[in-house]
Amino acid sequence: MDVKTKEMLGLVASMVLRCDDCIKYHLGKCHEAGVKHDEMNEVFMIANLVGGSIVIPHYRRAVEYWAELNEA
Repeated sequence: MDVKTKEMLGLVASMVLRCDDCIKYHLGKCHEAGVKHDEMNEVFMIANLVGGSIVIPHYRRAVEYWAELNEA
């Protein structure tokens, strides 16, 4: 498995486990690995599907941090 895929999987797991520090870590690594906007939206949707509505607050913070990473 390539690094990009591993980081996206790590992000989904972190979102489902609701670990904000882990989410930020994997978002940074996804950004470094070249994950595109559409791919990230799919990752977020998978995390919400697997984790349910309890993931939504973490999803919101993840979207904000992802936007920050892409502005830099």
